[in-house]
Amino acid sequence: MKKPSASQKASPSAAITRFIADLKDWRGPVLANLRQLIGSAAPDLAEDWKWGTPVWTRGGNVVAIGAFKDHVKVNFFAGAALKDPHGLFNAGLDAKASRAIDIGPDDSLNASAFQALVRAAAAHQALKT
Repeated sequence: MKKPSASQKASPSAAITRFIADLKDWRGPVLANLRQLIGSAAPDLAEDWKWGTPVWTRGGNVVAIGAFKDHVKVNFFAGAALKDPHGLFNAGLDAKASRAIDIGPDDSLNASAFQALVRAAAAHQALKT
């Protein structure tokens, strides 16, 4: 992954846009879709750029997305505290606090169930602040 330029450091949203645009394979559109789903599910979350990856926050970290060679990862920082009735969490299931969703090139995502998880994660974080 490329480090963000000085202008990207000044604007997390610009860094995220650049990060997604730089991914010319299947991961770019998947990340763009995830960004849109997160933003529409919880518009009060702030976009941030941490650890070289997009992170959404509200008084603390809520969700992050990242690109890996063979999958895209969505990390819910307090995922262990969330109900997942649709079974979207498929990674990090033994972690103390977080849970993740790994999405491969041929995987589909239940958008409404995903947005429900994002809203639940945002609400959980709101209780902590």
